[in-house]
Parts: sequence; structure tokens; C-alpha cells
Amino acid sequence: MDPQNLRIVLAFSLEDQAWIRRSSIVVPKYWAGHSVAPAAGDALRIGGRQFIVQARVWEHDGTTPILRLFLSSGHDESDTVFG
Repeated sequence: MDPQNLRIVLAFSLEDQAWIRRSSIVVPKYWAGHSVAPAAGDALRIGGRQFIVQARVWEHDGTTPILRLFLSSGHDESDTVFG
């Protein structure tokens, strides 16, 4: 598959979507131009929070293939370990 024809869509929880809007965070196109699609377990850092790819769903919109990535809830970066 030609990576230029693949569209990757990130799916955030409703709470994380609201946080992204409130914080005016621009989500980068991490995989633009890459030949390797993301895998389950990959980690992304967006606006100081970490998200894990929990599931991948392949779709097609009639024109191009779409890889929808379902992400975990965002976690703030922290040096503190509780427990």
C-alpha cells in the first residue's frame, strides 16, 4: 500500500477531545509520509500528555483507506510514583 494514500485518524476519548479544544492544542500528523503504519502499543505525546494506541480499525471512505487509531486516556507527565 502506498503510504501517501493512507489516512490515519486519531480517536480520543470525549474528555481528551475537550482538553485538546480548551488548550488549543494542534495534533501533529505523526505518520505523514512514513511507510510504516502505527501499531497497537505505540505511545504518542501530545501537549504534555501521553496516549497509547489501544486498537486499530481499518475503514474505507470510498476514495482512500483509513486507519482509525483508538487512543487511551491522556496521562499527565509526572516524576512522582504513587504506590
